[in-house]
Parts: sequence; C-alpha cells; structure tokens
Amino acid sequence: MDSSSLTPQNETGIQHMSESVFVGLCHTVGTSQQVAMRRDMIDISEMVRNRVTTSNQNMMMLSGSDREGFRMKGSDVDYMYWFNNQPVIWDLSQTQFYNVHRQSLILSVSSESPPGFTLLQLLSPRANNIVISALVTMNGRRYISSSKYRDITCSLITPNSTVHGPCGSGVIMTLEYDDAHCFACEFWPPSASSWIDRCHTWPQPQVVRDIVRSGCHFVAIGHKLGNHESNEWRISFSLAEQKLVYSMNHSQFLTYGLLKLFLKEVINNGLGDNEKLLCSYHMKTAVFWMIQQNTIPNWCPQNLLKCFWYCFKLILKWVYEGVCPNFFIPENNMFLSNIHSEAQNRLFLRLFGFYEKGLASLLHSPSLRSYIMNVLYNPRLSICTDEHTLVSEIEFDKEMFIEIFGVYSLPSSNLYLNMKYLNTVDQLTVSPLTQYQVLMLQVHTVAILHNAAFTLQNMYRNTTENKLMYIADRMSCHMLKLTDKFGCISDRLYIAMYYYKTLRYTEALSVIEMTKVNLAQPYVMYNRTVDTERYTEAVGGQSRSTKLRHAVACNIKLNNRIIYINELMTEQSFSLQNHFPHMIIPPLVVLHMLEFLCYRHIDTMRAQTALNDLQVLVHHDQGLYVAVHLRDISWQILGICQQISGNLQAALYSFQQSLGQYPFHKIQSATLMRIHQLG
Repeated sequence: MDSSSLTPQNETGIQHMSESVFVGLCHTVGTSQQVAMRRDMIDISEMVRNRVTTSNQNMMMLSGSDREGFRMKGSDVDYMYWFNNQPVIWDLSQTQFYNVHRQSLILSVSSESPPGFTLLQLLSPRANNIVISALVTMNGRRYISSSKYRDITCSLITPNSTVHGPCGSGVIMTLEYDDAHCFACEFWPPSASSWIDRCHTWPQPQVVRDIVRSGCHFVAIGHKLGNHESNEWRISFSLAEQKLVYSMNHSQFLTYGLLKLFLKEVINNGLGDNEKLLCSYHMKTAVFWMIQQNTIPNWCPQNLLKCFWYCFKLILKWVYEGVCPNFFIPENNMFLSNIHSEAQNRLFLRLFGFYEKGLASLLHSPSLRSYIMNVLYNPRLSICTDEHTLVSEIEFDKEMFIEIFGVYSLPSSNLYLNMKYLNTVDQLTVSPLTQYQVLMLQVHTVAILHNAAFTLQNMYRNTTENKLMYIADRMSCHMLKLTDKFGCISDRLYIAMYYYKTLRYTEALSVIEMTKVNLAQPYVMYNRTVDTERYTEAVGGQSRSTKLRHAVACNIKLNNRIIYINELMTEQSFSLQNHFPHMIIPPLVVLHMLEFLCYRHIDTMRAQTALNDLQVLVHHDQGLYVAVHLRDISWQILGICQQISGNLQAALYSFQQSLGQYPFHKIQSATLMRIHQLG
C-alpha cells in the first residue's frame, strides 16, 4: 500500500490504519485509564478547594484541554475565577432564590447583543471594589464593562500578565497560562434552550440534567461586530463542555485529540499567529455536532480515521459557507468576526488541499507519521488495540505520581482554614470515590497536616505560657507523625524540619538518617527517575497507596507564609513579596541542608561531610535530582550553608550561580542582599 491509497474513498487498509493511529494516539494523548486518572485528580482537588471557599474568595475551575484530560506539549493551562456572592440571573423573577442583602445580584440583558453575548447590569446597590471600578452608565442603568473588568483583573492572580482575549496571559518557565475572571449563573441560558431539545441520542439524559443544573459563566469579551463590544460579555459553556467531553467514549475523545494534533502540526504549521484562524474550540465543536447528529454509527478504534475524516469534512463545509454554529447557541456564528472575505478563501484553499490529499495529509504530522508508515510498510502487521497492553504499570505510575504532585496546593497558613480542609476531606471519604481520588485526598491530607503543624508551632513559638506551648508542640508532633503513616518517603523531612526548628537535633538526625537510607534505595521513584526492574520487584502489583508510601519521593513544598527553617526566612519573604506562594526544593537538597544544620550543633566533622555532600549534589547533578527550574533555590541553599560554615568565597560563588539560574522562585533580591552581607 502506498500513500496514494490513503483516501476516504479507498477503504482498503483504512481499518488497519485506524487501529495503528489509535495505538499512536493512546501513546500521544493517553489511554482511557490515563485520561480518567488525570480528570479524577483535578476534580477531587477542585471539589475540596471550592467547598471551603467563602463568599468573598475566588471560586476556581481549571478549564480547557488540561481539564479535559489532554497533556499535549505546548498546551496552555486555562483557569476560570469568580465570586459566588455575585450571581447572574436571566430575569427578575429569579431574585427570589437569593439573599439580596448579602449577594450582589447581576442581571443579564441580551436584547441588544448578538447571539451568545450579553450585557451585565448590576442590580444591587453594593458590590466589591473590582465591580464598582468597572461600572459604566448606559440609559441611566449601571453595567459592568467587560473591557474595564478585564483590565483590572488581568494580573490579579499572576502579576505581569497581559490581556489576551478575555484572559490575563503569561508564561512561567515554558508553561503558558490564561486566567479568566468571570461571573457565574446557576440557571441555563434561555437562548440555549433549543440545545436541550436536540439531545435525543447524545448526551445521556442524566448528563443533560447535570449540565442544565450547572448553569454557565460569562467571560469578559464582547463581540467584535456588536454595538457594545467593550461592555459586552460572552456566555461561556466551559463547564458544560467539560461534562460533554467526559461523556465521550475513548474513540470519540481520541478523534478530538487527532483533530487537535492535525490543527497544530498540519493545518497551522508554518503560519503566523495572525493567519491561524482555526482553533481547538472549532475542532471540539465539530466533534460535538458529529456525535449528536449520529452521522457515524460506530465510534471505535477500527473507525477512527473515518470519524476524523467526517469531522474534517464538516469543518471544510463550515469554512466554505463561512458559518460555524456554536454547539449550544447555533445562531452564534463563531466565524463571523474573523473568517470571511479573503481570509476565508485562503483558509478554504488550504484545507481543500489537504482534502484532496486524503488521509495522506496525516503523514505531515510528526506525532503520527511513524504509526502510519508502520502499516504502509507492513500491511499484514498485527495491531493490538487493547489499552491495558499499551502502557506498562511503571509508566502509568510515573505519570500518575507526576500528576499527583503537580496538582495545585490546597493548604493555607490559616489554621482555621486548614481544619476546614481536613473536615471537607473527611466528609468526602464517605462519598463514592475512584482509586485515584482516594490517593489524591491522601496526598492533600498530608500537605494539610504539614501546614497545620508548622502554623500551630509558629503561633505559639514566642508565648510565655509553657502549658500552651507544650500542648501546641504535642499536637504538631502528632500531626507530623500521622503523615509518616500515609505520606511518601520524602514527607518525613517535614518531621526533621520540625525537630530542627524546635532544637531537637538528635531526633532530627535520626529521622534524616532513616530517610537517607530510604531515598538511596534503587526502587525509589523521584519524578520519572527510577530503576524499573527494582521498582517492579519491590512494589509491582501492590496498591498505589503502598507504592506512594514505600517507593516514591517528591519535592518539598514550603508555604511562603509559614516559617519552617529560620535560615530560609529571607528567601521566603522575598519570594512572597514577588507573589510566589511556595518554595519548592528537591528532597536531597533539603536532606543535606538539614543534616548540615543539625550536625553543626553536635559534630563539626560530620557537618562538613554533609556540606560536602550538598556541594557535590548541586555542582554536579545533571537534572536527575535537581530539576532545572529548582536550581536557583538549590544554589541559594548551598550558599547559605557555606556562609554559615565560614567559607565566604564558596558562598559568594554559589550566590552568583543562583543569580544565573532561571528565576523560578523570584529570590534575586534575597541573593543580592546575601552577597552584600558577605562584604
């Protein structure tokens, strides 16, 4: 078979090719088990956070492809934030469901806006300062201007963000983020009521009910052709879309993933940013319409390329006609503002060129080419599409633990809030949970107890009441010892930190020695580093909770509002001033630092040995145990220890090296201050 046979008209081998691409996508996008794991981790974390959030705090929702279960290189991370004491209603009769004295009610007024857009009128006399600052007056009524609101909130979460669409955008390391500050409505939009009537075969009735109950959001961007562009808001169905993607079978999800890859690696390849008229949202919309219209009777691995081709032809038709109907409000033509005239013609010709090549166009995709060529060169190749054989247990575990420790942190420096978190976790443990959600709650519980223990110690460290100090110390020790029962190996370093902070150097060193022995085992997994054979021998086939406790290490995360080690107070303070909430330190760096700090009170020879170990690690590690983005704090810690030991020349070199690293922790001011102190 040659590439010319890869057309939708010639089905010889297409089923075989589909199976090969299915396997490729499982490796590139993920198996159904991997995707479910990613979703479960985020869902449970968000549930805990938002249940504890008070009315004057931001609710938060991860949206976009990360939330849907994709982990594609180069994808950005999308967050939505809103206050739950500022609800939007569609008509005045809905005011009966709210306490008008405690909540700032907002009315959606869509009569003068294009389909899918609306004005937001503030009904309540009071509102928070952000809303008040964004108000404009039209016809004697107060409306919230989307452009003003967007400008005000752009850098609210992450400083120095720039406006991009309805979001504040920026880059941390290589990760792009979009923060959208919006408003929420608990009621389904009247303009989307026709969608409910269309749901005959997909999604299932219970999914439809869940979506309608969840309402919608409003993001701060108006229609380019509307009468009130700078003041209008777009109705966002992000939550509904997330639920729809969750309800897809895996072949449908991979078809969506294939379209995203095809868009990125083929359609948009070589185009400038202004020429990229199609986006992932158009791809997702096409998949939604194809599933609901039931054009394809069987979404399965053998039909994957046929499913892709049907969706691609639908997009081609939309571009030809200049109409892309929003899935929830079809009257909203999503091409209206930018795909028309000459731009539309150029895009159509480009897409039609791929259409004429047929499925051979997929050979332009670096992610898929090898899977297609395998079948072209080996037409009798046997392909197994059983997902359980595609990813080994250890590869799955690697991704799972990266995912677990990469989820945003819940704990706070507020003891009351930490107790609320614990209470929420306790309530959730009696709910029906997946194995991944149970594991995520386990990790969150450990982090909450760490924060609570040190917060309590900080609260009573200067008290003259010995009894209070004694009780606080006992409670902190108890919480930290609890974490030893279900935390990972490196979590024990928090116990050592606590003992060092409370001047119990011998106890701290005992914990450090035990942790050092455990971390040195070849079966221990840190990031993706592990001896595969030894790991399988040690914990293969055991529960994931057991693996976490006995064979996994993670970075040490210090909340910058809490004092853990007095020697790092300066760094934490400057990092916090620069809006960085946590200090993230490799476990071996923390271990050698604590070992040095403790031994200098007991045995100077051993202190020097610990310092030498730290120096060798920081100087010679090739990204194995000290990740590139954690080198700034690792060099800084080495410099601090060298300064304490009296080796000022070495300390100066280390601080200079810290300044030369990527400023992940934003501690440059602390480094310059320490250099100045060296004289």
